[in-house]
Formats: sequence, structure tokens, C-alpha cells
Amino acid sequence: MKRFLRAARDRLLAPAAALTLTAAALSVGALTAAAPAATAATATTSAAVTVDTTHWLANYSSTTPGLNTQVYDANMNRSDIPGLLSNAGVGMMRYPGGSYADIYHWQTNTADGGFVAPNTDFDSFMGTVRAAHAQPIITADYGSGTPQEAADWVRYANITKGYGVKYWEIGNEIPGNGEYGAQWETDKHSSHSATTYANNLLQFISAMKAVDPSIKIGAVLTTPGSWPDGIVGPGDTMDWNHTVLSIAGPKIDFVIVHHYPSSTSEADLLTKPQAQVPDMAATVRSLINQYAGSNAPNVGIAITETAPDRDKDTAPNALFTPDQMLTWAENGAFTVDYWAMHNGTDCSQVTTVDGATDYGDGGVLSSGASCEPAVDTPFAPYYGISMISKLAQSGDSLIQTSSSTSLISAHAVHRGNGDVNVMLINKDPNNSTTVSLSYKGFTPSSAAPTVYTYQKNGTSITSSTSGTATTQTVPAYSVVVVQMHPSSGGSTGALHAVGSGKCLDINNSSTTAGTQAQIWDCNGGTAQTLTRTSAKEFRLYANTSTPMCLDDYGNGTTNGTAAVIWQCNGGANQQWNVNSNGTISNVLTGLCLDVNGFGTANGTKVQLWTCGSNQSNQQWTFG
Repeated sequence: MKRFLRAARDRLLAPAAALTLTAAALSVGALTAAAPAATAATATTSAAVTVDTTHWLANYSSTTPGLNTQVYDANMNRSDIPGLLSNAGVGMMRYPGGSYADIYHWQTNTADGGFVAPNTDFDSFMGTVRAAHAQPIITADYGSGTPQEAADWVRYANITKGYGVKYWEIGNEIPGNGEYGAQWETDKHSSHSATTYANNLLQFISAMKAVDPSIKIGAVLTTPGSWPDGIVGPGDTMDWNHTVLSIAGPKIDFVIVHHYPSSTSEADLLTKPQAQVPDMAATVRSLINQYAGSNAPNVGIAITETAPDRDKDTAPNALFTPDQMLTWAENGAFTVDYWAMHNGTDCSQVTTVDGATDYGDGGVLSSGASCEPAVDTPFAPYYGISMISKLAQSGDSLIQTSSSTSLISAHAVHRGNGDVNVMLINKDPNNSTTVSLSYKGFTPSSAAPTVYTYQKNGTSITSSTSGTATTQTVPAYSVVVVQMHPSSGGSTGALHAVGSGKCLDINNSSTTAGTQAQIWDCNGGTAQTLTRTSAKEFRLYANTSTPMCLDDYGNGTTNGTAAVIWQCNGGANQQWNVNSNGTISNVLTGLCLDVNGFGTANGTKVQLWTCGSNQSNQQWTFG
């Protein structure tokens, strides 16, 4: 399916239609017939899942689960919304809404030719975002706006109001501006080429960062492998992604991709996260590495729109949504924003899917259409997103898992306190599955784990202490999260310095208190093997008669204080927080573990320093 067809989802709506948010009725995915209702569970199958705490994939951020909202959504800022968002763990809210972003003028709260609902202005939106303890990601008007208009928005948001809006996109789906033959996106520039967008993007960056240099600005890319990826437009010598990044790559802070997988059945839909995301992410990262120069390690990936093309409100989407979000996060995305918080339906596509009513509504919350339950009633994907909050919190490390069957997806995190949590997604609509869990680098406590379950067609998440850390029965079409504490031994691995590709090391495997840590080629030796304990310690030689802890020497509070080994004493100067941006900060001082002078040579010393912004010499992975 050509990707541009689904863009009708958020095209301009007549005011009467916008009041009920009928954009979902325009979605190509909504035209796909729902599968017949599944039969009841008839058997229990088996599977094996391995969780490898020594293989650290990425750092989980609170911004990972995100939602889109739109200025034509009259329910955007209802009083119950902050609680619903907070309870689900939604950490990012995108505004002002898809293609509307390219006709929306924030100062007047108007959209050229479009409908804007009452009380959806920027300040009202920010009130909801702050009450929900989330972050905003704002799409500046590229299509009908100017760099000055965007800079004025930054000034109002961050200087006048002090909102601290960090993430800014420049336009929405700009390749849909007619350059490649299809047009849904407003673009009033005289040229619609990738070259024009890239050069204008540089002007936006210059104007906006002149107001607030701390903000992060993203560039719109096409979805790898989807239209119009690979097509060279008039006036360009390369396709959109290569052109934009070749011009603006060294100046941007993140890239923007939208991912709407098309599917032929429920079962096919549920394969998409594993089948598509790793290759897409690798392609995007390769482009960044090719064009962003020395800034490449600091350029993030934002999936600012994603959703399934079918079964939007029912059981399959409760499985797809957390699988999609976590797979993108494991492959480097710092946010994955679902379309949408509310989206609506025209009630003409109501079907039955797996024994539940599907309204064809692309929102995670009901818009209260005549055929739907009361406004803000959660649909199945809301609970899928909520299960992510049972798995991970900001600063946790996403770690590698493997499953013996494609019908069981597994995701896991290694928490900053040494705990390990595992999510199991059973894609079999008929059969429960007994999952045998094994671990590398982690020994679970013998205590019963805490288990959270969202079952097919459920209206709540339940908790129990069922099963064990090594055996869990996952009901048909359900999501289960298992939370485990480590045994007294903790979890083991090495600290990998991102900037150098080397490992934290103790010279000559010394056990002398006060020996300063260094970096060295990773070799798996005892001087590079650390145990992360529930007390937030990093212990070396943990299983010997002389265990040592990574220590802030002398309780130092100044930049350059040595990171050393010392006899473990339980002090705050020996406790470390693992942060979502990859830094490791000392609990006592807040200073970050730092490789001196951005060094990459063997023997470069490790110290403590004021935490910077995306500095690769302060970023680490544990595994």
C-alpha cells in the first residue's frame, strides 16, 4: 500500500465533522474487514524465553510512550485527561496535530481553512501536559508559517511562560506536499523539493535556537521502505532522506519517522514490530551516521505517529501497541507517539473483533460518538500502553530477550535498583502459553514475583503473585508483566563507554582502595565485571573475599573528582543512578561518570563531572 493513502487520516475536516473527530473514517486501515471472532481458549502451549541482562539495548525514557492530540479535539483538555495519561504512563504529548500543524498559527489559535475546537490553545494544552507530568513535542508550522513565527513560539513557551518545551519538529509529513505526485500536506513555499525543505530547516533551526539554544529540533524523513522513499524528486539529485540529511544532518538533534504498518489479518499485524522495526531503525541510524558527522551519536529518532491499520479498539491492538512502542525503543527511538488520544468514528464501521465491539476509532480513548461508550472510556490500546508502565520507568535499561516462538513477544528491563522486569505478549488468540524463563547475568530471588496481567477484552489490569520467576502461564491474547528482585548476588555485566566503545576497567585488576577507574578494550575480565546490586552499587570482585565498590573519591563534589574503587560501605557516594539518557550519576553529588577529555585511548581515566547534554563521554551501557 502506498503510504500517502493513509494521510487522509488527519486531513482538514469540516467543523461539523471535526466535532466528532471523524478522521478515523477516512483511514484506509479502517476499510479492512475485521476478522471473525476467535473461539475460546482450548489448550495450553509452551514456549521458552531467555532474558540477557548482560546485553543492554537502550535506555528507557519516560517519553517512550506518547500520544498525539489535535486542536480540533474538543475533549483534549477535559479534567479527567491528566489522570488518565498519568495512570497509563504516557510521557510525551504531540501538538497541534498531524497535518493541522502545517496550517496552525499558535498566536491566534487558528488553522487556515480548518476547525479549531474551543479551549485547545497552546496554554490549555500545556496545562494538561504539566498536570499529567508529561513532556510536549511541538510541531512548528512549516507549511504556512515562517522561521520567525516558530522562534516567537519558542520565546513564548520557554522564555515568557517558562514551560521548558524541549522537542520541536519542523513540519509534518512534508513529502506529502505534492513533490512526488500526491498532496495532503499544506506547503506554501514556491518549491516543494527536499533541497528547499532542508535549506529552510536550517533557517528554522537558526532562528529558534537563537532564542533558546537548549531546545532539540527534528527533521522530517520519509518512512524507510515506504513511498516515497527512494524516489528522486524534481530539482533534487537524491531521494528525500539523503537530500535532507546531506544538507541539515550536522545541525539537527533528531529525525522524525511515521510508521503505519499495513496488514492482511490480525496475525499479520502482530508480526509487524519484529518484522519491520529493526530494519527501519538500522536504515535510519545508517543515514544519521552517514551525514550527521561528529554529531551522529547525539541525533535521536522520534516516531511521532504510529498506529495499526485494523482492529483499532480491540484485543489485537492491546498487543500490537506495547510491542510496537518497546521494539522501537529497543532500536533507539526516544519517543513513540500513538495516533491518537482521541480520534473518533462516524459509526459506519462498527464490527465485532474477537468477541468485542470495534468502532473503527483510532483513539485510545472514546470520543463519545453515538455508537460508542461514554467519552474518555479507555479502549484496548490504552491498557496496552498502561502495561508498559508496569514494565519500565525512566532510567531503566532495555535488555535483550529471545523467544522460542513468534507467538510470544518478550521485552525486559534491568532496573536501576537491580530488579528485572519482563513483559510477555501472547499473540495466540485461542491458547494460553506456559512460558519457561531463563536468565543470563541475573539470578532472581526465590520470593514470588509480582505479576500484572491484561487479558483479552479486559477493562482493567490485575495484579497477583502467581507463578514463579522461571515459569509463567500467559493467557490467550494477553499481556503479562513479571517483576522480580535479584537474589543477594545482584546482576552482573560490564560498563561500556559509548564514546570510546571501551569498558570501565581497573588497572592490573588491582584491589587497592583508591585505585582510579579507567577505560580499556573490553575483554570480559574480572576487572571489568561489575555487579549491580539492589543498593544501587556497582561492585567489582563481588564473589571474592575483597569485594570493592565504585566510589566517588573522598565524597568529592567538584568536577574532576576521581571515580575509584573502595571497600563497600553503603554510603551515598557509592550509590549510582542509571539515567534515561545513558548517564550514570552519583547519588551523593549528582555528578556524572565521565571519561576524561572525551578520551578513547586505553588507560584514559574515569572521573566525575557535571552532567552534560548528550555527551558521549558520559554515556554508558551496562551489559
